[in-house]
Amino acid sequence: MKTKVNVPELAKMIDHSLLHPAMTDEKLKKECEIAVKYGVASVCIKPYAVRLAKSLLKATNVKVGTVVGFPHGNSPVETKIFETEQVCREGAEEVDMVVNIGKVLSRDWEYVRSEIGEMVAVTHSNGAILKVIFENDFLPEDEFKIQLCRICSDLGVDFVKTSTGFGFIKGPDGKYAYNGATDHDLKLMRKYSAPDVQVKAAGGIRTLDDLLRVRLLGVTRVGATATAAILEEAKKRLEQ
Repeated sequence: MKTKVNVPELAKMIDHSLLHPAMTDEKLKKECEIAVKYGVASVCIKPYAVRLAKSLLKATNVKVGTVVGFPHGNSPVETKIFETEQVCREGAEEVDMVVNIGKVLSRDWEYVRSEIGEMVAVTHSNGAILKVIFENDFLPEDEFKIQLCRICSDLGVDFVKTSTGFGFIKGPDGKYAYNGATDHDLKLMRKYSAPDVQVKAAGGIRTLDDLLRVRLLGVTRVGATATAAILEEAKKRLEQ
């Protein structure tokens, strides 16, 4: 991997994340303008907004990505497939799908493999790519993540992804928080995924140093809301 990188290359590592429940259409339009300004890889938006984002981003090189079974992965497989077909018809080029976390924790690997396999088939048949979100904060033991990486590799998933950014765990003080993309998990996912399966870090990538650090761990895409701040800092530091 190159140790030196330029700002456009860093921009193409970013999925500009627009998934907050309170995101309005007006805010979405402004954030799509930011995505175009900086030339990021994609916007990652709520499913209902795919058609709007597609119209806003036409004639640009910013792709439209969205989420399925988000944020907790609890939908039946048939519902995830229906969602995927719908968003692909409306213009989504990238789909970030949350696994059925309960089934993973139950070690029902037959179910997990079948669900991911069906999602690979429907995304690829529609010309889209699939990113499988593990939600690592809910997976206390590495064996779960390792097995998911192996299944995703076997099935030809395009990306494995750490988190939704909304996987909050209740702490001893009763407050909810999440770790998101940890270095430990990123190293683990890169190690146990096939070479052609890329790794996406999401949750906690807020600064240029965060982005550069995970890049050195083998990450090729990140989900970020602080896109403008990250890339403005990159311009200051890398273009001097």
